[in-house]
Amino acid sequence: MEFETVIGLEVHVQVSTNSKMFCGCSSDYASAPPNTHVCPICLGMPGVLPVINSEAVRKTIMTGLALGAEIPQFNKFDRKNYIYPDLMKGYQVSQYDLPMALGGHVDIEVDGETRRVGITRVHLEEDTARLSHGSGYSLVDVNRSGVPLMEIVSEPDLRSPQEAREFLIEMRRILRYIGASNANMEEGQFRCDANVSQRSTDGTVVGAKVEIKNMNSFRAVERALIYEVSRQRSVLEAGEVVTQETRGWSDATGETLGQRSKEFAHDYRYFPEPDLPPLEISREQVADIEASMPELPQARRVRFVEAFGLSVQDSAVLTDEAVVADYYERAISAAGGHHREVANWLTGDVFALARARGGFGEVRLTPDHLADIVVMVRSGEINAQVGKEILGIADESGKSPRDIVEERGLRQESDVDLVSSAVAEAIAANPAAVADFRAGKQAAIGFLIGQVMRAMKGRGNPAVVRQEMTKQLHQSE
Repeated sequence: MEFETVIGLEVHVQVSTNSKMFCGCSSDYASAPPNTHVCPICLGMPGVLPVINSEAVRKTIMTGLALGAEIPQFNKFDRKNYIYPDLMKGYQVSQYDLPMALGGHVDIEVDGETRRVGITRVHLEEDTARLSHGSGYSLVDVNRSGVPLMEIVSEPDLRSPQEAREFLIEMRRILRYIGASNANMEEGQFRCDANVSQRSTDGTVVGAKVEIKNMNSFRAVERALIYEVSRQRSVLEAGEVVTQETRGWSDATGETLGQRSKEFAHDYRYFPEPDLPPLEISREQVADIEASMPELPQARRVRFVEAFGLSVQDSAVLTDEAVVADYYERAISAAGGHHREVANWLTGDVFALARARGGFGEVRLTPDHLADIVVMVRSGEINAQVGKEILGIADESGKSPRDIVEERGLRQESDVDLVSSAVAEAIAANPAAVADFRAGKQAAIGFLIGQVMRAMKGRGNPAVVRQEMTKQLHQSE
């Protein structure tokens, strides 16, 4: 029997705001000592009244618009009742039947084909505290409790673990582009639960849906789904029934483990949050937010190919992060074009610099500096080797590449008399290589040119050096 995999994702995203969702406490929980960014509201004290964070609402609406979702005019917050050891109130303020955004989609590319994945809803809620477990005890850090959290629920349109991974990558890219979240998985700002089931291609067998939790990287999501797909198919092929449950992913053992039976919406006993008024989002507010939206990554990828003549692959690399795409556009503007040369330098030497420094944000070489290097190499003022040297010096010192060229005398030498003299010296000093060339070994001329470039400390114009070397070798035959 053949089976088809059905996957839906629930993506939990911390919204980038200065304060928490319902109080004025700082949302910067990661760098603070435990239980210092707290107040009576996020500590769940009786009698306190929450206040809605307007910036969190704005960024959630922006996310809905980026996904092509409908922004309903009315929405409200609800109480989600559950045994929460990591929420002081014992319930979570979330949204149920009237969320911030409805519908929408994300387009992903897998194996050269574009797939459209539907979005069910985007709603806003509060994050939980952090638990640390020891031997026989647990500690609670309330700093994270109350941080604004979006939940983005996909339709069950994904058909493979690879598609799920690509969906998450594109979703994180969109969120970062619009500034809704930093979406760092390693810091818990971007988390995912997956619902996966199997159905036979002839429709005779439909397996129960299983939820998978505790996946903290794209690789973990893909590995967990690969394992769970295989497990469920083995169960069904043996004529047994897949149990509807919640399972946790163990990265160490590479398997999913049963945790509890799956809850349903009615288990949470949702009811409208009595301490918060319903929200009315005017059409003018939505229009203002939409007008402030930046260009989205998919549109930018297409534009880079069509406007700048880049390959699809180069365009994808350059638009992966908005900061890199912005850098590229500023550099080509300063260089007066030269789109491909700037792209080559950026994805090669500047990316290498970023890796060495620990991230693109740590690069001090400005777009104007890169533009100067590209223009000077193209014009023959310096050669590519010197350009690479200058790039590193400019990044370290912050000086203009043109100033560095002047200060260090690095301008490329095209004076035929000087090059001719250096070529004659190289020929005289390397008779074996000259003999090899005359014997038909063309590689020997490369060695001789290298000797000239070394003698001229890399400042010889390679084209002039090669022309003069060829001329003198044939003259001396």
